Amino acid sequence: MSKHTSTKEKLLETATQLIWQSNYSNVGVNEICQQAGVTKGSFYHYFETKADLFYEASEHHWLGIKKELDALYSPTFTPLEHLENLLQFVINKQGQANDENSNPVSGCPFFTAGGQAGSGEERVREASRQMSEHAVKYNVALVRNLKAENLLKSDLDPHQLGRLINQFIQGLLIYGRVYSDLAVVKTDLREGLYRMIDLKDEYRQPWPNSENSFRENILTLAVEA
Repeated sequence: MSKHTSTKEKLLETATQLIWQSNYSNVGVNEICQQAGVTKGSFYHYFETKADLFYEASEHHWLGIKKELDALYSPTFTPLEHLENLLQFVINKQGQANDENSNPVSGCPFFTAGGQAGSGEERVREASRQMSEHAVKYNVALVRNLKAENLLKSDLDPHQLGRLINQFIQGLLIYGRVYSDLAVVKTDLREGLYRMIDLKDEYRQPWPNSENSFRENILTLAVEA
């Protein structure tokens, strides 16, 4: 890896970490440079503005998420297992600030930043839109596969339902952050998704007692991908 690539990678990784710990508005260029151990001159060599860094950091973050999603939506799983994997994935992603005093519900700062962006920060909104569109594509595929297996009661539009699933998850995570309550997120996530997609009653299930097998399966598949 070249020096230039390494410096840019440091900035992207540091920005991602700081945004998860706080939010886009509260993280400044000085803090990013200090934490990354690079000069402001190096920062502006790669990025004209903080919004430009945020845009590329969101793409950088998405590459990691995509690898995980490809693993949990692997064809080795059934559509019902895809749904279960999604539920587990959302919950396991919480608490990413790695701080015992932080909010137990992380949400997705790359998505919520779009709603916080002021005028002149179109790059931030564009990054949020792209993150949302990425997620919706996976949701649409999930709904189609569930319909193909005759697991849903209603004949719902996969594209609209894909958007609704993303809106519901992001809204629920914001609610959980406001109340600092992961338990209510966990309870409402499963019930809310089951109702939204209209999953047949016989296929609905409670949260498993152990999430170890889920983590092990997904980590193994992600490494092999």
